[in-house]
This record gives sequence, structure tokens and C-alpha cells, in this order.
Amino acid sequence: MDTKTLTELDYYRLREKIASYCKSQEGGAELLAREPYSNPAQYESLKNLSREWAICFSSARDISLKAWPFVQELFSVIKTKGARLEVAELYALGLFCQNARDIKEKIAGSKDELGLKNLDALAQKIPDLSAAEAEIFRIVDKDGSLKDLRELRDIKSAIQALRRDIEGAFKKIVSDPSLARSLESTLPVVRSDRQVLAVKSSERSKIKGIVHELSNSGQTVFIEPEEAVRLNNDLVQKEYELESAIRKILAQATEKLCESAAAFEEALPLMVRLDTTQAAARWGMENACSYALSAKEGEAPLLLQARHPLLKDKAVPIDIKFMDAKKVLIITGANTGGKTVAIKTFALFSLLNQSGFPIPAAEGSRLPCFDAVFADIGDEQSIDASLSTFSAHMKNIALALSQATDKSLVLLDELGSGTDPLEGSAIAMATLDALIERGSFVLVTTHHGVLKNYGWTNPVCCNASVEFDMDALRPTYRLVMGIPGESHALEIADRSGMEKAVVQKARGYIQSQAADVSALIKGLNQKHLELDRLLKETADREERLQDVALKNEEKEIKLRRREHDFKAAQGKEEAAFLRESRRKLENLIRELKEGEITREKTLAAKQFKEELAAAEKVHADILQAEEANLLRDEEKFEKKKNSHKSNKPSKAKTKNSEALKTATPTLAPRKVLEEAAPVFEEGAKVHSIATGAEGVLLRKEKNDEWLVQFGALKIKARQKDLRLDASAQGRGAAQKIPSWQYLSAGSIGGPKIAGAAGSVERPAYELRLLGMRADEAVRALEKQIDLCVLNGLDHFSVIHGKGTGALQKAVQDYLKAAPAVGEYSFAPAEDGGAGKTYVKLR
Repeated sequence: MDTKTLTELDYYRLREKIASYCKSQEGGAELLAREPYSNPAQYESLKNLSREWAICFSSARDISLKAWPFVQELFSVIKTKGARLEVAELYALGLFCQNARDIKEKIAGSKDELGLKNLDALAQKIPDLSAAEAEIFRIVDKDGSLKDLRELRDIKSAIQALRRDIEGAFKKIVSDPSLARSLESTLPVVRSDRQVLAVKSSERSKIKGIVHELSNSGQTVFIEPEEAVRLNNDLVQKEYELESAIRKILAQATEKLCESAAAFEEALPLMVRLDTTQAAARWGMENACSYALSAKEGEAPLLLQARHPLLKDKAVPIDIKFMDAKKVLIITGANTGGKTVAIKTFALFSLLNQSGFPIPAAEGSRLPCFDAVFADIGDEQSIDASLSTFSAHMKNIALALSQATDKSLVLLDELGSGTDPLEGSAIAMATLDALIERGSFVLVTTHHGVLKNYGWTNPVCCNASVEFDMDALRPTYRLVMGIPGESHALEIADRSGMEKAVVQKARGYIQSQAADVSALIKGLNQKHLELDRLLKETADREERLQDVALKNEEKEIKLRRREHDFKAAQGKEEAAFLRESRRKLENLIRELKEGEITREKTLAAKQFKEELAAAEKVHADILQAEEANLLRDEEKFEKKKNSHKSNKPSKAKTKNSEALKTATPTLAPRKVLEEAAPVFEEGAKVHSIATGAEGVLLRKEKNDEWLVQFGALKIKARQKDLRLDASAQGRGAAQKIPSWQYLSAGSIGGPKIAGAAGSVERPAYELRLLGMRADEAVRALEKQIDLCVLNGLDHFSVIHGKGTGALQKAVQDYLKAAPAVGEYSFAPAEDGGAGKTYVKLR
């Protein structure tokens, strides 16, 4: 599309903002080069990926792409024979490999739960870079430095020994009392990469050696003592050997990576695609965006609650709708009322949509695919090009008329302005005739009354206007569809301070026919506002009726639930009968085993067994069928209720609706009826209402709390957040568990597990222990692991810092001994290094 048009519509400014959310330089460069696609399949695939990224960011799972250094230019290096990557460059490639593996695993692990079909399909195409990653981190440490390799160890040891010898030689010289007055300083300095002594020029003969430099004043000479010359020579030689050995290791590693060059080149564009789509998703979430639907053939474009993103908080949400079979929208109304912003918003959102980006509009917006966008916006008078305002407009319109098709979008701002009103109106209507003949989508702003009439009489045109508040004499910036607007020039002039007499005389110059048209437009606007008020009242009444219907339906389902649970409780008597029958059967079987075998006993045993099985099956089938039907109805009701809530307009949160919401609590399907007055006591079997976990009451705590044994964990929980085990209800007391069945596990400090009305203490994804003593840190870590086990979280990280190393050692000693811990390791350098530990549970 035309660069000038994209600039005028602020496309490049928005594209730059979205690119700033990229994690990589390659991703940012790809976005900065992107222009709108003309093939829907291309941008719809990008939107699908961004939608799934938004799901990831909204979930509790840690699924995000990490930043990686610029690596694209390194691929040509590893393919060049004899080339050598530096340590930092190898480390950059290593981070790229790590990120590719990490995001691939995270997406695969959540694809079914979160519905990441498109992201997983893309991530699975990333080739395996594990061999390259292993080779890089064989020689490069997690912090990006070269490892202490075995082949370098001897040379490094020799260098350290030589430095100690040199230090000893210098100490011996400077500690000689006879040389104390000859030295400017007792500390060696470096000149020409050699250690030397600063000696007074007058005393230079007292120290034998090589002069490397004179001071500017000539008062000081820098001498390398002959005792240190040989040692310095040996040091230079060893340092050269070390550099040569390092170069050889790096060259070998670079040559090894050549085997993965094709995999790197295949992986980078896939990672860039992940990066650009996550950037679009993050920008969209921060700006309350949605993803536009694709308008089908013949379906009118629609923008709901559209907000120009560059206006930020100043933007007034507007609805823009092309009526069915109408492809030309003529917008009129007051100056500075938002006409130009409206048409630019529609065009910009179309460009963003066709670039695979979300748009700052409400769900349900839909846009077609335009093959081109033409814009004539603003005053483009050019002295250099010898163009007047009108000529500049005509040049833009001529371009649109020569290239626009039935799939093009044309914006014409202030059509017909800049020349004689009569001739300008004629050219405007002729231009619209030509564009209508081509079948283009056209958005027009104008002040010409002739074009308002044109919009009324032409069947493919629709009028719209920017609303004007006559009481405040200022625009509201809302767009009113179906009605033309007035310019309100006289009202604005009066409000701006023009003399009353001048304004009154101007009114007198307006012809009576024009005044009649103005009155007609005012009448239409008033009727539109009245109709809008009536529609809102009708919608409110309908909503209240739906709320009452939902409330009644919920009451019915609750009654059915109580009836079902009552039947389940009554079924306990049948269960007692079955237990007695089972006892009789066991006696018969025992008699048979003892040898008292008769045909009658055999038949009786068989009959009892069949009766028992039949009774159990009938009882279970009845309850199971009732439970399944009830759960299905409860689920359908919840979906209906949630759908009703989501369809409510945002401003509908009135006091009445809040009161109705309070009167209609959220219905959650239950499988066990709670007793009216349950008895809690030590040893009782209970279930957590929040998690459904089964536990045993150990002892009563203060503030209506109990210490509860959940598996291997002891948790403090409020009594109202627990329910008695179904098998214990109806007897006035809970079923007790013998004390010898209790498990012995340390208390973790009492996380509060709450039901729907309370809060649930969750484990932290990142546990911060900075500033704690070792014993405090261990207790916090113990509690964290218990919470992870209880909530099903299998990994987290611990920030303990480096410091003296005491806290780090305490954490890792505990993790090493903890039976629930599967593995742990320090974080990568870019995520905290040795100051942070990743933990994975069994």
C-alpha cells in the first residue's frame, strides 16, 4: 500500500509501538518491516497465534518467551570454514537454543489445557538444537564466561605461579632499605604490558634493568628490574599460550556448530514468528483490544466501541457501521466534532487487522479485507510543487479514481472543499458516482448540504453525523448513524465571543429554505435521541426479566439437588441391607469351604450373590443417572448465566443489578449433601470444600480452626471451609479414624484453605527469601513445597541471593534432603545465576 497513506493514517507509529514489545532484535526488525497483507489467510493465522498468546498471559501458567541476543549474523560465521566465534557469541547462540527448547516444552505441556493448537503446531516445527546447546555449554558457563577447562588448567596454573614469582621479586627490591630513596613508589606499575618500577631519574643507576618509559617531566623513569625480566618474558609466553589454546577451543566449537547451521536457520524464523505474535498479544492486552472477525461476502463492516489508540484516555468510543448493501458513509456535523478522527480510526483499524494485530474495539467488530486504501486527508497545499489546497485534493482523488477497485477503501476528508461551493459540490457528487460505480467502500466527511441530500437519495449511501451538545454548545465526539448533522457554525461563533449583532446578521442571511432543512435535521436528531432512550429502557426491562427467570431456574435446580441428596441419604438404609446380605453370603461361602457342601447351600449362595449384585447395580444406577442429569442441568444453567452476564453492557452495573447478583449466588455443582448441623470432632473424616481433598481432623485450634491431616501434610483450615465425609453424616457425629492411622508430617505454618466465599493460599511461583535468617528461610521453603504438593504445582524458583553463601547453602541443603524434590539447579545468568534456584518436584 502507498507509504504516504500509511503515514497519514498513523500506521507506522502504531507499528513501532507494537514492535517495542518484541523480545528479540530480529522480531522487532520483522515487525518494523511489516505492511498490511492483502491475503486473509496470512493475517488470520497471525491473529490466531496472538489470541492463544493472550490465553497464555491470562492463565496462571508461566508461558512466556524470553529475550535472546541478536544471533542472525552469526549463522554465516559458523558456516564459514576456519571461522571462529568468540565466547560472547557462543553464549548468545546458547541462550537462543535454551529459549527455543524452553518455549517448545512449555507450549506442548499446556496445549490441551489452554487450547494452544496453533502455537503448538508452530513450536513443534522448531528443530532440535540440543546437540548445539550441549556443545556450547560444554565450554561456556551459565553466566557467559569460559569454563575452567582441563586443557587450560595447567597453563593457568603456570601463569599464576609466574605472577607470584614476579610479585616476590618486586617485593624483594622495594623492601631493600638502600633503595628506599631511589623509588618514587613502592608499588609496581604497568608499562607496555610489563610490570615496572617508578624510579627517580637521578637514582636510575642504582636499579639495573630495562627502561620502558620516561615521565613527561623527565623526573621519573620506569624500569623493569633485570630480576623480573625473565619472569615477565615467561609470563608473556604463557599468556600467549593461553590465548592460543582458547582460540583453538573456540575454533573447534565453531566447527562443531557448523553441523547445526541448517537447524539454526530453520529455527530463527519460527522463533521470530512466536516473538512478533506475542508482542501483538501483549500490546493488545495493555490497550484492551479484541480481534476483529472477518466480514463475509456481502456482510457490512462494523466497529464497536472503537478507540483511536494514539488518543489514549482522551479517546471517546464510537460505533461505525456500514448498513447492509450501503458502501458509502457520508459523515457531517460540527467542526472539531471528530469526523476526521472517525474515518481515520476505521481505516487504521483495517490496516492493523490486515497486519495480524488486535484492534482497540469491543468484541464483535468485523472488517473485510481491502486490497488497497486511498486517503485524501487534511490540507496538503505545496509551494514547492506549485499546488493549491484544491489542486492537492484533486491529485489524491485522481489517484483513487484510477486505481480503486470493488475491494478498495477510499477516505475523502472535506470532499469538495477548497474551491467554489457550487463547483466543489458538483465534483464531489461526480467523484462519489465514479467510486460507487466501481463498488469501492467510501468514507466521506463534508459540510456541503448538497452531499447530505445526495446521501438521502442514493440507495448505496448512508448518512451519519457527529453529535453536538446544544446545551453546552460543544461536540460530544459520538457518531450517530443514519442522520446527517449540522455544522453549528453560528452557535460556535457565538460561543467563541463574536459580537451578537454580527451573529444575528449572519442568521438573517440564511435563506428560509436552508432554515427549514436545518429545522428538519434538528427534529430528526431529537427523534433519534428519543428512540435511543426507548430502546435502552426496553433493553433494561428485558434484562430484569431475564434475571428473574434465571433466579427462578436456579431455585428449581437447588430444590432438585436437595431432593437428590435426600434420596442419597435415604439410600444408607439400603446400603445396610446390602451389608447384611453380604454377611450372609460370606457365612455360606465359609460353610462351603468347611465341607458342608449341599446342593441347597450352593443354590442359596448363588442366589444371594445374584440378588446382592442386582441390588447394588440398581441402587448405583439410579443415583448415578440422577446425579448425571442434575450435573448436566447445573452446567447448562451456569453457561446460560455466564452468557447472560457477558452480554450485559458495561454500564448496566446499576444498584438493581448488583442487588440481583447478590440475591442469586453462583451455583456450583455438588456431589455430597452437607448436614444441617454437622458435628466436628477429633478423628473425623472431612473434605476441603475448595480442593475436594480428603483429610482427618487432628485437633481444634483457636478462632474456629482445625489442624487437618491431608495425606502427608498438616494444614490449618477454618471449620466453615470443611465438610464432613458423606459416610459420617446423619449419625450426629463424624466417623473417627484411629489415632494409629495418623501420618507424622511437620506443620507448615497453617495456610488457610477457603471455599467460594474466602481466599485460597497458593504457592508462589517465585519464592523470595532475601533478608531472612537460614532457619526462617528453611521454614518458608518447607511451607512452599507443602503448598505446591497440595495445589498440584510441580515447579517454582527460589531467590536467595549470593551474599555470604549461607542462605544459598541452607536452601540447597534442604532441597537435597527433601523427599518431594526431584531436581534443582541454579538459574541462568540472565535470570539471577547463583542467586536464584529452580526447583522441580517429583
